[in-house]
Amino acid sequence: MQLDPSSGWCLDIRHCPSANFNQRPCGEISLLVIHNISLPPGQFGTGKVQAFFQNCLNADEHPYFAEVASMRVSAHFLIERDGVTTQFVSCNDRAWHAGLSSFEGRENCNDFSIGIELEGTDELPFTEAQYEALVELADALQQAYPAITAQRICGHSDIAPLRKTDPGPAFDWSRLRGALISRREGV
Repeated sequence: MQLDPSSGWCLDIRHCPSANFNQRPCGEISLLVIHNISLPPGQFGTGKVQAFFQNCLNADEHPYFAEVASMRVSAHFLIERDGVTTQFVSCNDRAWHAGLSSFEGRENCNDFSIGIELEGTDELPFTEAQYEALVELADALQQAYPAITAQRICGHSDIAPLRKTDPGPAFDWSRLRGALISRREGV
């Protein structure tokens, strides 16, 4: 995977631009936040996450959509169950994924983080294809933004513990961390 640091866009993945972003206040990128999402909840491959991030979710299609369709949110990336990765916001811009959040005493994590959504739920295991795509993406991001160290890769639940649980107990942190170390060491 190749990221163009000048544009903040990955060159070899699908782009689905979202209007839900703004400029970073200081240009810093030093945190990677892992999330999960499915729309409707627990359903995969619907294309509704993309619609949600582009403010095109039809509130009449599902009762849950009526609750969230008016929200203006985004993430930088979505990795679907089959490993297909889509980018919604340039890494150089601030996506609206973290909400009220804090990391190491610093508020407003959107200001300095990149958000990756995994299509899934807290309870269901993520797929082999998702882990492979996530490792490749996280490695590319760490190379482009060296301030994203292993200690600065966290879950949404880590930065908003009183209101968020994702990526959830089904996410295998040791697998992600081990795979990133292996890539760095060329194993």
